[in-house]
Amino acid sequence: MLEAGSHEESVRIPTGDLLRATGAEVADICRGLDATARRAGRRPVPSIRPGTRRAEEGQKSPRRGAGPLSSPSMEVLSSRVLLSPRDIERSLRFYEQTLGLGVYREWGQGRERAAVFFLGSGLLEVSGSSAEPESGAVRLFLQVRDLRATREWLAAQGVPIEQEPAVRPWGLVEMVARDPDGLALVLVEVPPDHPLRRGG
Repeated sequence: MLEAGSHEESVRIPTGDLLRATGAEVADICRGLDATARRAGRRPVPSIRPGTRRAEEGQKSPRRGAGPLSSPSMEVLSSRVLLSPRDIERSLRFYEQTLGLGVYREWGQGRERAAVFFLGSGLLEVSGSSAEPESGAVRLFLQVRDLRATREWLAAQGVPIEQEPAVRPWGLVEMVARDPDGLALVLVEVPPDHPLRRGG
């Protein structure tokens, strides 16, 4: 039952009649209720838009004071890993000559030299210097085609192999080597039958 007005002047409309009314009829009913309520000094009846579930089912009003259901995302145009080694020249030789990474760009000379290397679908910038020790919380994840061949080649270059190639519980073949500052390089081969290859 929808009611507006005072005890002396009120309009009562059965809810069933309101639900069966057409859009134009609902609009007329709401205008009449508003006029009656204003004459009685009461608050107007909240507007009901015909054709919505709220009008048809008496749905509750939206929550008040709530924030947006989703926030605008940050648009990232490019990214790279920044590495500041203890000895810039030694690390540049390691990544450029020992690992053989392709150079995206470089600048400076001597101890002021810096370079950005291609790292698969990402980039690695080796620049500046830092006396801070490497962090066990940071590792470089490098996928290769043939891990056994890569392991033999790195060992021949004198790169320390910390963990030999092995199939991990998640199905990837992995090994761990170290850069000159002790940063972990996780080298990975994805087997042909792994879900990452099948797109699963």
